[in-house]
Amino acid sequence: MFWKTLSSDYISNHIYFTARRDKCQRDDGTIVDPYFVVELPTSATALALTTDNRVIMVKQYRHPIGEVILETPGGFIDPGEDFAIGMNRELLEETGYSFQSIEPLGRVAANPGVLNNYTELFLARGGVKQQDQMLDHNEEIEVVEISIDDLKEMLLRGDIKQSLHVNCIFYALLKMGQITFNNQGITSPTT
Repeated sequence: MFWKTLSSDYISNHIYFTARRDKCQRDDGTIVDPYFVVELPTSATALALTTDNRVIMVKQYRHPIGEVILETPGGFIDPGEDFAIGMNRELLEETGYSFQSIEPLGRVAANPGVLNNYTELFLARGGVKQQDQMLDHNEEIEVVEISIDDLKEMLLRGDIKQSLHVNCIFYALLKMGQITFNNQGITSPTT
């Protein structure tokens, strides 16, 4: 079931976009050529809550889809960096908030047919504004606070477009008891 890589040629080698063309051989001897792989660093995102349980979201323009969208904060983890420490750093840089706890929720692969990286998912609690944002030169990020109920309504309407962030929100709401499973499917407890 595993493929043997016979050769790899790099098409692009940039920290945020490294792409290669592989020549592979399946177990049955079939040659697969070309097979394109995009290499990306591990990323992380968190459902981030303030001390009064407001959800911290970020709004930014995403050029590949040509839209301004609402997302959970996050970014790439530095090589060798602990995932939770990297998540905390990204939260501080993007939002200016620091958090009392960063809880792991799991990891997901965005598109393992093309991308080689995982995204680490977290629930950050107890956020307090500590400083101004420290954005990269190409980032324009607006911090938005919303209620958990508003977030759940946005999910139901399909307003959250970034699939990795939808996964993060889902697992965080499940961990927090904001949604549950029963024999009729997913429910939202009444408050």
